Order: sequence, then structure tokens, then C-alpha cells
Amino acid sequence: MPTVPTIILKKGKEKPLLRGHPWVFSGAVAKKEGDVSPGDVGEVYSEEGQFLGIGHLNPRSQIILRILTHKREPVSIDFFKERISKAALLREAWLKGKTNLNAYRMVNGEGDFLPGLIVDRYGETLVLQCLTAGMDRLKESLTDLLVGEFRPQSVYERSDVATRGEEGLPEVSGLLYGKEIPDRIEIEEYGCRFRVDVRKGQKTGFYLDQRENRLFLKSLSQGKRVLDCFCYTGAFSIYAGMGDPKEVTLIDSSEEALAMAEEHFDLNRLGHIPRQIIRGDAFEVMRILKPGYDIVILDPPSFAKKKSHLLGASRGYKDLNLLAFRLLEKEGLLFTFSCSHHVSWDLFQKIVFSAAVDAGRNVQVLGRRGHPADHPMDLCHPEGEYLKGLICRVL
Repeated sequence: MPTVPTIILKKGKEKPLLRGHPWVFSGAVAKKEGDVSPGDVGEVYSEEGQFLGIGHLNPRSQIILRILTHKREPVSIDFFKERISKAALLREAWLKGKTNLNAYRMVNGEGDFLPGLIVDRYGETLVLQCLTAGMDRLKESLTDLLVGEFRPQSVYERSDVATRGEEGLPEVSGLLYGKEIPDRIEIEEYGCRFRVDVRKGQKTGFYLDQRENRLFLKSLSQGKRVLDCFCYTGAFSIYAGMGDPKEVTLIDSSEEALAMAEEHFDLNRLGHIPRQIIRGDAFEVMRILKPGYDIVILDPPSFAKKKSHLLGASRGYKDLNLLAFRLLEKEGLLFTFSCSHHVSWDLFQKIVFSAAVDAGRNVQVLGRRGHPADHPMDLCHPEGEYLKGLICRVL
């Protein structure tokens, strides 16, 4: 009986691991040796007996193993301390000189070679997400580690995501350490201030991954009529407001989010900016708006959380972009995004192209946009590049 749980791959299925990919799918496994329980640390071998790595096992998941290391080394709490320290050093280098930014991602799962672990900082509060059974087992130790290394006032858990169901885990959230957190935590991004609902807000409370794209919008919005679709609590609109636009229109289905967006205008002393706030379904609202916008922002939720959703998602993205192209003035700009890793860059660009053709507009692509440096991607794990954006100019 092996000393640690072990999986043996089918012939030829070792190739992705040899190229550095961190996942083993259950269909690639020929046999398991030893008792394999969700969250165990185990080893993986090729059919020929070649050692391929050590990772977190979960026989309940389609991804049966997530590689932690390709070396024979102990996976102790010191191992995780070293990985988290390396992630922190990257953020320290990236943050150098950014004194007006206190909210960012500290650990980005596979992108920091810690699959299943997300840590976000909101001021003096750290928000922890354990997305896999392996990381969930380590929750208490990881919390102690974060407290010892970074001295936050609070560590709050937001492991209330549907993907945990695929790991056989319940959705959970709550305080793990320190002071009870307030209903809203105030953060700052490049001079813009926001109040974040860490307990119930989208993702871990805020869309930190769009920060640099919002900053880019600020530089373009002077004197423009801006339409912000799926605006949530208005972060794109606040950056646009900082650029002195002619007018901003916000659309979202959540009354609570829109109320917070209005609060953010006051918080940032932008009460003088002409604006219209519309509660409703963006698809329906865009159909009845009159053309004449200089900038349209499309930042919808993921339409393809599973690969089987891809066809319907493609139709949804096309409809949105078609509506946006019809609303834009000549030489207007479209900021259009997809946050689904199932939608590739190539497919997303084809969808936007198809929408432009159907709208009868000639369009230039001025740039591609993605997630920022605090959301790094492992080059061997293309699935980690989930956020894709195009800046389009209508001729």
C-alpha cells in the first residue's frame, strides 16, 4: 500500500502535466492507489511510472488533482508560506509608488501556483476564498499564516461560490479572525473612493480585476456621453465622472447596487455630474434608448459558467454588442468585456465582429484589455485568462 494516495494516468495523458498544466481530469486516470479522500495531498505518475507531481486530490471532482509542485518536496504549511510570500513580493513591487491604492488581489489561485486559493485585500481586511477541498482543509492554517505575515484587522471568508459544489463542498462565509467587519469597507483606487460590501457583494465584494480598465476610461471621458451597462455599484461611472464627462447613464438590475452607485458619486464629490440611473434588464433598456452615446461600457456577468453554456452565451454577447453599436455615435468607443474563460479571445472577437456587421458599422479595434498585474496568469494554464476586453472605435 503506498504511503500517500496515488493516481496513475492512462497512456499518453501525462503530456499536459509535462508541459506544466496544473490540472488532471478524472477521465485521464487509469487507477488510484491507496485511500483517496477529498482534499488529500497525493502523487501522480504516468503509466510508465514517471513521477509527475504532488497536488490536492478530490475523487468527487472532474478535476481529480490540482498540482501544487512538480518536485518531490514536503507540502507543509511552510510550503504555503513560501508561495504566499512570493505572491506578496510581486504585489509589493507592483504597488511601489501607488500610495492611493489599498485594494487588490494578494493571491490568485493557479496564477500564483496555489490552485483553489484566492486572497483579496480591502484596506485592513483580508478576504479568503477556498475553492477546493484541499484548500478548504487548510483554512484554519492559512488564516493563521495570513494573520502572522500581514497583520490584518480581520480575515473574512467568502467561500460562497457555486463551483464549490463541484468539489462536494457547501457554500460558506463568515469571520475567520479579528474584528467584526463593518457593513461597508471604504477603499481607494487611484484617487477614486468606494464602499465595498465584503459580506454580500459580487465576487469578494468588488470587481478588482477591472481597475486598470476603469483608469483607462477616465482618460477618454472628457465631454463625452457615457453609457455604463451592468454598472453594479458604478465603478466605471465614477472613473468616467473623474474625467469630466458631459453625461453618464448607469444601468443595472439591482436597486441596492444602484443606490450604492449614487452614494459613490457623492463620496467622490461628483454630485454635479449630469447622470441618469436606470434600474432594469440591460438588454431591454438598451433596446429603448436613443442613439447618441460617445462611450458604451459592456461588462456583463459571465454568460458561460460551463462549456455547455457557450452557444447561448455567444448569442447573448452578440445581442449586447449589436445594441451597443447601434447606440454609438460616429467615432464613439465601445469598451466590451467577457469574463468567462470558456469564451476564447478568438471567439470573443468573432462575436463582436459579427455584431458590427449586423449593425452595419465599420469598426476599428484600438486595443485588447485584460486583468491587471495583481491577477497574474500561469502561462501553462490558459484557463486562468478569463477576462477579455476590446476597445472598439465606430467609424
